[in-house]
Amino acid sequence: MQQSRPPLPPFSYETAVQKVRAAENAWNTCDPEKIALAYTIDSVWRNRAQFVNGRDEVKAFLQSKWARELDYRLIKEIWTFADARIAVRFAYESHNADGQWFRSYGNENWEFDENGLMKLRIASINDLPIEESERKFHWPAGPRPDDHPGLSELGL
Repeated sequence: MQQSRPPLPPFSYETAVQKVRAAENAWNTCDPEKIALAYTIDSVWRNRAQFVNGRDEVKAFLQSKWARELDYRLIKEIWTFADARIAVRFAYESHNADGQWFRSYGNENWEFDENGLMKLRIASINDLPIEESERKFHWPAGPRPDDHPGLSELGL
């Protein structure tokens, strides 16, 4: 039985925004097993200069990511959408094992299958070292609270 992840394409503005927030909420759980289920079995990623192929590699990638990007907090914002594609911009904050904080900025291009599973993810990301006092994402671990400002409201 094929899994379905509403909202399904083709996207309207409202359903594209829902899809972006659902992805943000999932990634903020830092749960690779749960997150990987939103991708097709044969999903293809480019993340920075790394290439990830298939759901098993997605899980391994995310496990490795959150082993080194600690206290991870992410905000995504829709940039544009059409049919089965969505483009987002995002920023996340995390620190490494040495305590150095970073704000990582980027853009992602997503393409979904007819069941709403992501089959293609292309991410370009830049990391900016910041002081802990410069952090802007201060909610407890897990999804961003609904009343927390988004990227535009934070001037990012």
